[in-house]
Amino acid sequence: MARLNNKKSLKETRKDLRNNSTKEEQLLWLQLKGRRLKGKKFRRQHSYGDFILDFYCPEEKLAVELDGSPHYTQEGHQSDLERDSALTLCGIRVLRFENREVREDILGVLRVIGEYLGTIKSPVGQKDDEPPDGSVSTSRAPSTTPQPPS
Repeated sequence: MARLNNKKSLKETRKDLRNNSTKEEQLLWLQLKGRRLKGKKFRRQHSYGDFILDFYCPEEKLAVELDGSPHYTQEGHQSDLERDSALTLCGIRVLRFENREVREDILGVLRVIGEYLGTIKSPVGQKDDEPPDGSVSTSRAPSTTPQPPS
């Protein structure tokens, strides 16, 4: 079976991304590391398949992506949609925030992330104590606030 989490071929790229993170990534990481948000463990620059996720909570299968200017182009937006769809098919929920949102309202960003922690829903016909085999993407376009799962 192929390895999906933290592929060895992406190890150096992940390391480079961690060592050269944006100010916004650094700000958010200070709030997520060490189980500071609802006691959940987050990883920074975690790879899943061929994708490198800015932040990933494996327990919740929740990815948090910070978007800078490359994401604001038509190509960047299309790439994000394709990436988010592929991750969703693997059962990973994706939240996206603009870098500006982290700079200007980090508490709001943390509030939204916190609303998604502990909200994995069981598929119809599956008991709540059974592990879910997928989840709904919460991906959003930059500058819009996602609605928490109901």
